[in-house]
Parts: sequence; structure tokens; C-alpha cells
Amino acid sequence: MSSPVSSATNPADAAAVTALNEEERTRILAKAALFSPPSPLTADGRRDIVGLSREELTEFLLEIGEKPFRTKQLWHWIYHQGVTDFSLMSSIAKPLQQKLADKFIIARPEVSTVQTSQDATRKFLFRFRDGQEAETVYIPDRREDRGAVCISSQVGCTLSCTFCHTGTQKLVRNLGAAEIVGQFMAARDSYAEWPSPKGDTPRLLSTIVLMGMGEPLYNYENIAKAMRIIMDGEGIGLSRRRITLSTSGVVPLMDRCGDELGINLAVSLHAVRNDLRDEIVPLNRKYPIEEVLAACRRYPAASNARRITFEYIMLRGVNDSEADARELVRLIADIPAKVNLIPFNPWPGSEYRPSTREQQNRFAEIIMNAGFASPIRTPRGRDILAACGQLKTASERARNTLAP
Repeated sequence: MSSPVSSATNPADAAAVTALNEEERTRILAKAALFSPPSPLTADGRRDIVGLSREELTEFLLEIGEKPFRTKQLWHWIYHQGVTDFSLMSSIAKPLQQKLADKFIIARPEVSTVQTSQDATRKFLFRFRDGQEAETVYIPDRREDRGAVCISSQVGCTLSCTFCHTGTQKLVRNLGAAEIVGQFMAARDSYAEWPSPKGDTPRLLSTIVLMGMGEPLYNYENIAKAMRIIMDGEGIGLSRRRITLSTSGVVPLMDRCGDELGINLAVSLHAVRNDLRDEIVPLNRKYPIEEVLAACRRYPAASNARRITFEYIMLRGVNDSEADARELVRLIADIPAKVNLIPFNPWPGSEYRPSTREQQNRFAEIIMNAGFASPIRTPRGRDILAACGQLKTASERARNTLAP
């Protein structure tokens, strides 16, 4: 079924698009509620303080008889200093430290396993309070002391893209804001990068890419809350320019993300014809290529300085012809864009093969000659199944291995 959203330009049609988008957003968010994360309360009744907005934190402090200025103090200790123990908050009197410890915890996801690749990519398997797990990957830059943290938004995935290992793990639930922020904070713990670097101080964990397990826009409210916490200048203080959200094309929430967060956008395109994209990215049956590209043209953060990234996985004999490259150029001609070409990363049970290096180079050359940057991504962490499209929790892999 195709969404009615179009690239209409006259005011009446634009108003209709907005109304239909709002209706579809409501439906998506209602469905997301069916996969809500578990309660933030521990078995002894304490509340996880990570993942609360400033306003929520203030409300809880008022409930226990504390003044609103305490919010700023706690925010600094939790998100700037990275402290997980109230007794280490030296600007807070000991009686209040104990009072806070009686009511709250400062949680991190449990590190179930850590694997480090031969190329220094590090993959974390995090276990959450209800026993569910998700993977997070830190990808260091090859030339500088910085890198990207690839964060998951869901346990499993609902999209079933045929080339993606993660898509073979059914959606279990959405991750909460605390679990999303917690992935980044736990990765920082691993690299001892506290307190948060300020100003021009180099950051080892310098960017976030919401490209891990799941479709971020199907968990938009938790993602948005988490990113606002991460972007808050008095805490972690990561610029919106250093955060990229990758979507397979959930059109109504692409608009909302651009309006409310203004972070960078990456679109998992992977095909230039609807019939093929219907097959390899089944979400295309609801939001076809034309509607996805129309949403890209509307995206308010897009500019020549902040280009939309189109991700394109190179599948031998499927989507990697020179005709495909020329059609891709035609489709994105009026969008400030770059194209990331992604060599297919094999995983157990997949029937796809990666394009040859020669074909990748020909494809890239056509796009570059049209004026678009078109880097061929160097696979990272393949030896620990941490590369693009390879994430899948170890418990799920084990179940598949033991299945008859």
C-alpha cells in the first residue's frame, strides 16, 4: 500500500500532504507504543535518573522536596562528569546524596560482551534490565583520534530488508531514552572519556550514527528525547551536526525529525527502481522512492554544507549496473547529497554477493562525474560481525545455531 504523501508544491496540495503526514505519524506512534520499553523502576522501587528530560528531573526533585536548581547540579554530574554514584557528587551535601540514592539510580546498560576487531573497531553487546540485548559499535577514525558510535534504537528490527542480518531478528521492543543515551555513555566509560570534552578539546567518541539495530523513526519519541539529552550543552554537549539518523524512509517522521531535531539525515536507498526496492527494502511498498526523495527535498537541515547521505549497498548483479548509477544521479539531481557506496558484508545464510571492486569503482565514477561525492565505504569490524548490516544479538545467533 502506498502512502498518499507526495511532492506537491502548491499551497493546497502542501496542506493536504501535511494533514496526511500528521495522520500517518499518529498511527506510527500508536503502533510504537505496543513495543514500549520496560518500566524505568528497579525491583526496589528506585527510578533510573538517566533518560529523564530536564523538566521531568525537576518534577521528581520537587516531589521529594528539593529545589529546581538541583536539576542543573545533577545534570552536570551525570552527563558532563559521567558519575554513576551519588556519593561522588562533591557539590551536594552528604544527607542529600543519601536521599537521592534512596530514590534514584544512575544506570548503565550491562556490558554482556565486548569484542575488538583487528582494525580496532569495538562491538559491545549490552544487556538491559529486562534481559533483552542490543549491539553498539565504536568505529575509530583511521587517521585521527576520533570516531563514531553506532547506536541501536530497537531490539531487533521490523523492516526485514533482505540483505541485512539485523533484519532477520524480529522486533522485540523499542529501546527507551535511558537505554539509547546509556549506550553512548557506556561506550565512553570503556574509553575513559569523562568529563565531556569542551570547546576545541578533541573527542575520541566524536559523532553518533543512529545506524545500529532497528529503524530509528519507528521509535522516534525515545530517539528524540535521547538526542536532546545528548545535545544539551551543559552535559554531553554533542552538536546536532555530529549526529546522523539513518532511516529506510519513514516519510512522515522524516519531516518531524527535521523540524524538531535538525540532525543529519541518511537514507537507506539501495535501489533506483520501485520494483527492486519493494523486494529488498519492503518498506518501499508503503513509502516508494518518489515520496522518500520528496521528503529529502523538504528536510530543513539539508544544505550544501550538510548534505543528505544516500546509502547504497552494492549487490552483485542486483543493483550495481552502470544504468543504475545513471538513474541514481537523475533521481537525486536537485538534492544536496552525497552517496555512500557500501560493499555488501556477507553473513551466514545470505544469498547475496558483494559487487566486484571494479564494478564499485565504475559506479562511483559515474556519480562523482555528476558532481556528487561518492566514497566507497571501507568495511570495518567484519571479523567480529560489526560491519554494516551484520549486527544481530549473540543470543539470537545462538538460538538460530541450536535450531534443528
